[in-house]
Amino acid sequence: MELLLTGSSGFVGRNLLLRLHHDKRWSRIVLPVRDPEKLRLQLESEGIFDTRFRVCRVKGDFWELPTGTAPDLVIHGAGLLFGRRREEYFATNVEGTLRLVAQLPRTTRLIVLSSQAAGGPTPQGDDARSVHHQDKPVSLYGASKLTMERELRNRLGRRLLILRPAMILGPRDRATLPLFRMAAGAVRVKPGFVSKYYSWIDVGDLCDAIMTAALVAPADWEEYGPFYLCSKSTITDWELISTSAHVLGVLGVTLPIPQTLIQLASFLIDAVPTWRAAAPSIGRDRVREIMPDRWVCDSSPFSKRFDWSSQGSLENTLRSTADWFKKEGEI
Repeated sequence: MELLLTGSSGFVGRNLLLRLHHDKRWSRIVLPVRDPEKLRLQLESEGIFDTRFRVCRVKGDFWELPTGTAPDLVIHGAGLLFGRRREEYFATNVEGTLRLVAQLPRTTRLIVLSSQAAGGPTPQGDDARSVHHQDKPVSLYGASKLTMERELRNRLGRRLLILRPAMILGPRDRATLPLFRMAAGAVRVKPGFVSKYYSWIDVGDLCDAIMTAALVAPADWEEYGPFYLCSKSTITDWELISTSAHVLGVLGVTLPIPQTLIQLASFLIDAVPTWRAAAPSIGRDRVREIMPDRWVCDSSPFSKRFDWSSQGSLENTLRSTADWFKKEGEI
């Protein structure tokens, strides 16, 4: 069987690629990337050489695949996470995805990694967001993911499986580097004076969920989602910060600050390119997702349909992430 994986040099894609290296059920794995050299260095650092990998260069969001590419399955994990304008998000997450799909055979199945942000925060008065709630994204990023989902449904129907993971944590995620650097200090800050509640998922559990769905019979994709994916446990922002400090062996105190200060900081970060590169998750658009107090979702429909359950604990996940950053010399 032939598989095509996008986003293989990113956080989730890189972890998926390590999993695929040990999965011999795929005879050929096509890896379209913008920067083949970056991917080569990553594979080299992981000590991986796999003759099944077929790396090809693509330009921008055009996804021009090599002639003869006919994958049985596509796992589409590439996308723009942090942008400044609506046009940026939609060019990559919507238009780019549709260009990729247009080049695929009509028999190809597609697993697309969307986001909890496509649905929006938990509706007021409910414990968790489910697929039965009306989608209400609060960010341009979430809106672009929701539009992508709707366009793909119109084109692929039952050949499509949409997954909406919650906050993803684990090794190789550079977006969490600011969290660990803050946790390493004696004084940390959190937005708002009340606890914020989150669903989350270990990247290893997410990879397991993706591969579990990838290997079932096509008929089992009858319900193509969207399916939320998350751990069994719900965490607070206090817990996320304190556990990050704990795995680093650091004592300190966490102070709440007004959310208006976070919003002000996001304007400054967006205005300075070096700051934007250092803390992309605190840009103006993604700060819109920090404001709500509850981002909890229900992954039981996926668990029941695909006989899957999460295994990771927050402490183990953050410890393995911290260990990876230490190995990379980042903290």
